[in-house]
Amino acid sequence: MRLWKLLIEPGPLPGAWNMAVDEFLFHRVEAAPGTYLRFYQWDKPTASLGYSQAAPKVIDLDFCRRHGIGIVRRSTGGKLVLHDREVTYAVASSDAGIFTETLRESYQLISRALMRGLELMGLAPGMAGTSPPAYIRGVMPCFALPARDEIEIGGKKIIGSAQKRTGAAFLQHGSIPLEKDDGLLASVAGPGAKVQAATSPEGEPGMTSLSEALGRATDFSWAVEHLCRGFSEFFGVAFEPFVLSPEDREAVTALRDSRYASHAWTFRNP
Repeated sequence: MRLWKLLIEPGPLPGAWNMAVDEFLFHRVEAAPGTYLRFYQWDKPTASLGYSQAAPKVIDLDFCRRHGIGIVRRSTGGKLVLHDREVTYAVASSDAGIFTETLRESYQLISRALMRGLELMGLAPGMAGTSPPAYIRGVMPCFALPARDEIEIGGKKIIGSAQKRTGAAFLQHGSIPLEKDDGLLASVAGPGAKVQAATSPEGEPGMTSLSEALGRATDFSWAVEHLCRGFSEFFGVAFEPFVLSPEDREAVTALRDSRYASHAWTFRNP
């Protein structure tokens, strides 16, 4: 049985640190074959930009500054995500025996593992088909509609994910809302996306959360327990706990300071 490294963060963390840890794990699997699964939270509501997005087009910067909303830029693609009261997962791997070198196929495999975790919670998830062209080309937030191969429940997106890869090595991370706040998402979204931030083109809510789908409140630890079981069952793997060493934390700090906490990186013009 394959052994994956498992990192479950014990408490919420700043956005720049979270993004730096994910990139650090990506560099580890670039250097040596292996797989890391990480689950984490955010210390305050934080908007994350996709790698190629221009901040002024997709985020209301004045609203974020006035209300203490954090802003980070991911190393992965995709659209604006508001991280708040959620489970965030990350998979970094270079295991060609499990994952192929195509982005879509590895993305689908991870989606199926996440779906298994949701099934263990008692939910009935599905995988979305092709997204409307307006969503693909537009600036509406990630959770406005399910994108292709993303996970939905009753037609509403419940997990939004993004990936980057170099050869066999890749990083995929994504957002799983425990609760949702359509109003805050609409306020954080930039002027071009505000009207579409919380609803689909048909006027229906485009997203759901674990608590809404389950019909009861849930928490980070309970959700992570089931998601871990889903990954283990789907991929046939066991987990070995992983903790960042002092040397690892120095490397993460360097990544955070040089990139994810940098104004030049976050607000660059792609």
